[in-house]
Amino acid sequence: MHQPTTSDVSMYSKPVNEYPRSIIEQLISVIPFYKQVRQQDNWQFELLLQHSRVLGFEPGESVVEQGAEGSWLYFLLKGQLEVLAGENAQTVNYITPGELFGDLAMLLKTERSATIKADENCREILVFATDFSLFGVLEDTHQVSLATKLTYYRNLNHSLRWKLEVYRSKYPEHPLADQHRSVKLYRGDKDTKEELSALHAQACNLGELLVEWNQAFGRLTLVGNRAPAKQLLAEISG
Repeated sequence: MHQPTTSDVSMYSKPVNEYPRSIIEQLISVIPFYKQVRQQDNWQFELLLQHSRVLGFEPGESVVEQGAEGSWLYFLLKGQLEVLAGENAQTVNYITPGELFGDLAMLLKTERSATIKADENCREILVFATDFSLFGVLEDTHQVSLATKLTYYRNLNHSLRWKLEVYRSKYPEHPLADQHRSVKLYRGDKDTKEELSALHAQACNLGELLVEWNQAFGRLTLVGNRAPAKQLLAEISG
């Protein structure tokens, strides 16, 4: 596994096996994808953890840089992150504990659309990160199984549709409001490579629509994310 790139420089970066296993499992149990993989295939769950790290950032430090490429999926455990975009790097939003980020750039194979920095007002910022380069090409299931990939894309599609519905509810008259509903659900045989291909295509279409919404209104501030419990975070704080 390669380390986070220079655009992902952190105060510290530790593999998850340096922390109590029970604590790590509880911290990421609020993420549906990891929780479901653990339930269905422990070997695949172990593989994900082997390619994961806990990152700590100081106030003002960059997590990702706009324009950079990356294969890492991030989950904010503690603190707050500032999202900066545009030529003047203006603050357009914040990421709060319980939020996943980095998935759109990975899905669409695009450069990072914004710089994300640790908020200057937070003393400690902790991020759980997984290197998704281990997924390889979509059709390759020798390392990451078909079941695990299906679980990822089912969750991703659910998340994207939910975010697009939130935008639709806020701006029902906007030309983009109903476009995601024309992206049809898969109706074929389940648990097949055909389903995986269809889910990936759906996610790309939905992801492109979400990018358009984000460009028009700025990244959504979402509510209802399940942040990790404070007593668990105390166990891994540096």
